[in-house]
Amino acid sequence: MAQNENLAALSAAGVSVWLDDLSRDRINSGNLAELIATRSVVGVTTNPTIFQGALSQGHAYDAQVKDLAAQGADADAAIRTITTDDVRSACDVLAGVYEASRGVDGRVSIEVDPRFAFDADKTVAQAIDLWKTVDRPNLFIKIPATEAGLPAITSVIGEGISVNVTLIFSVARYRSVMGAYLDGLRRAKAGGHDLAKIHSVASFFVSRVDTEIDKRLEAIGTEAALALRGKAGVANARLAYAEYQDVFDGGAHTSTYQHLAAMGGNRQRPLWASTGVKNPDYSDTLYVTELVAPNTVNTLPEKTLEAVADHGEIRGDTISGTADEARQVFDALAEVGIDLDDVFALLEREGVEKFEKSWEELLTATTAELGAASGGN
Repeated sequence: MAQNENLAALSAAGVSVWLDDLSRDRINSGNLAELIATRSVVGVTTNPTIFQGALSQGHAYDAQVKDLAAQGADADAAIRTITTDDVRSACDVLAGVYEASRGVDGRVSIEVDPRFAFDADKTVAQAIDLWKTVDRPNLFIKIPATEAGLPAITSVIGEGISVNVTLIFSVARYRSVMGAYLDGLRRAKAGGHDLAKIHSVASFFVSRVDTEIDKRLEAIGTEAALALRGKAGVANARLAYAEYQDVFDGGAHTSTYQHLAAMGGNRQRPLWASTGVKNPDYSDTLYVTELVAPNTVNTLPEKTLEAVADHGEIRGDTISGTADEARQVFDALAEVGIDLDDVFALLEREGVEKFEKSWEELLTATTAELGAASGGN
């Protein structure tokens, strides 16, 4: 089977194509393996919303739920078993990619319980537990970039565990995330871990920024405000990439990383998340084609993946050298009255709340299924 030309071009431009979805049906049917073979997919991301959707559809989990019910498992234990089984299986499907890329790709992410987003100690404990339970070197543990998440990131990296930092919205928080990662590498080195085996990505959410800012621009309603719709998300990600270059790619603050790189430390790559376009007035490949640069990851919902495969125009690097233009967009947003700090704080709160809601829905549904499987006893 041949790779799709558009997605192969995206990969050749330095973007790792990851699928933002996982289910047992996708694994067992061979669909995930097919996407690796034909769509340049080299990684998978999950979150509570994705797992909630997977478990609520079809019958792929019925037999396991029945077995778990017979064992007396509660909803939390059942979800932990089911999700870690899926992630372990996906890690095995991607093992060849992991080996071929020397650990850079072939990754599968699983998120800590979102109810722990503001509790560093519980986040660290569960991250370590998930790492041991899945027991695969190509696992990523997802930790949200809340204030409480930052020390947790350092601690988990310090244990030699690879981390996908999620729910990043602002460049300021992204700087703190990179600092937490580098601090974690120092701690890992002091603890005797092999830095070459530790990898990390920083997941910068894109479309949600446009959704919130566009709503505020439309409320302002002036010609200047309306002209800025659909520009904030890409500008924000491009500014994030400039910060990445500053720390990891020869910028003014690269010396700290170079010291760790000499001991085997890997760069923490930016990952573009939330790349499904929500506004039908915008190109459905906007958050892919406008965010192409070396050493990045784009995690795509299947609908967006197929849109890129069908008509995405990959024009090479569309990020490097765009920071000044992106800053002008942010200056213009401030001038028309957009409070960017408020936007980013709101998006972080809503991001955690959405995952918590999905988790609670998952618990409720699983409790019901366990009850039905055990005959209501």
